[in-house]
Amino acid sequence: MKALLPIALCIATLAATAAPAKPLVAFFSASGTTAAVAERLAQAAGADLYEIKPDVPYSAADLDWRDAGSRSSREMKDEAVRPPLGAPLPDLAAYDVVFVGFPIWWGVAPRQVDTFLDQGDFAGKKLVPFATSGSSGIGRAESALQERHPALDWQPGKLLNRASDADLAAFVAPFVE
Repeated sequence: MKALLPIALCIATLAATAAPAKPLVAFFSASGTTAAVAERLAQAAGADLYEIKPDVPYSAADLDWRDAGSRSSREMKDEAVRPPLGAPLPDLAAYDVVFVGFPIWWGVAPRQVDTFLDQGDFAGKKLVPFATSGSSGIGRAESALQERHPALDWQPGKLLNRASDADLAAFVAPFVE
């Protein structure tokens, strides 16, 4: 009987390590557009949802890209800016895939996303960017994320404006079982 205990422990350990971790959809959204896509993406992936919230919400004046003195304009001019987050990060150890969503600002991800990526431990995780934009593609934003965070395991991302449920399912399929 004593010989069966180590075997049972090994089987339990293998079962626990073989089970895929649940994916996480982490997103920053200033106006709600990216949030709506993130919620649908999380549903398609069977993922948990985490909002990358700023410690101080953005006002309409903060988001006025035509005003060089607006908060968003000032943040985006300086690649070193890391605005503080308004909520603690989730336990990232529970995830092996993290979908990272954001609106495209000035062709790249907002600095809130950099704060999230700098503060989290993403070792051994696949990161999959997704974005919303009124006029930009995701290519430049993807490249900038890879340049600023080269140690992370980036996967190809996608612009998800007007994505159907079928589009979202196809996007997450390679990353979820």
